[in-house]
Amino acid sequence: MWQGDAGRAARAEAEFYNSRFPDCERTCLAKPLDFVLQNWYLFAAAIASGTLLLMPMLAQAGGGGRVSAADAVQIINREKGVLIDVSEPAEYAAAHAVGAKNAPLATLETSRELPKNKSLPLVIVCPSGNRAPRAIAVLKKLGYENARVLAGGLAAWRAANLPVEKTASA
Repeated sequence: MWQGDAGRAARAEAEFYNSRFPDCERTCLAKPLDFVLQNWYLFAAAIASGTLLLMPMLAQAGGGGRVSAADAVQIINREKGVLIDVSEPAEYAAAHAVGAKNAPLATLETSRELPKNKSLPLVIVCPSGNRAPRAIAVLKKLGYENARVLAGGLAAWRAANLPVEKTASA
C-alpha cells in the first residue's frame, strides 16, 4: 500500500513538471531551478557573507594597504621608507613618531616635506588612522604609488612601544 501511494505521488509530480517543462525532463532543469527558488534566502546569505569576506581584501588592494607598526619599522629601515605624519601642526607638536615628517592633510599637495623620489615607500600616520587613507588618495594622485597607511595610527605606534617625541610649541 505504501508503494502505491508513493507511486501515485511520483506520477502526479512527474505530470506537474511535464506540463510546466514539456521539452525537458525533471532532472534537466526543474530540480536545480526549483531548489534555487525554494532556497533563495540561503543563496542571498551566501552571497552576502562572501562579499563581507572579500571587502577587506578589496579595500586593501585599492587603498595601498595597511601595515602594522612592526612592518612600518621594517619598511623604514630596509627600504629607506619615509614616515609622513598628516596631523595638524598642533597635534604633531603634542606627539609624533620619532623621525616623522609633518605634512598636514589640508596642505599635503603643496608640502615640501614629501620626498622628491616618488618611488620611495611612504608610511602615512595620523593620530587615529582615520585621516591617513584620505592622504593615500592624495598621494596616489601626486604620483606616490608606494604609500601605505600605518594601521591604528599613532596609537598603534605607541602600543608597539616605539619612540614618540614632542616638539616645542611655536
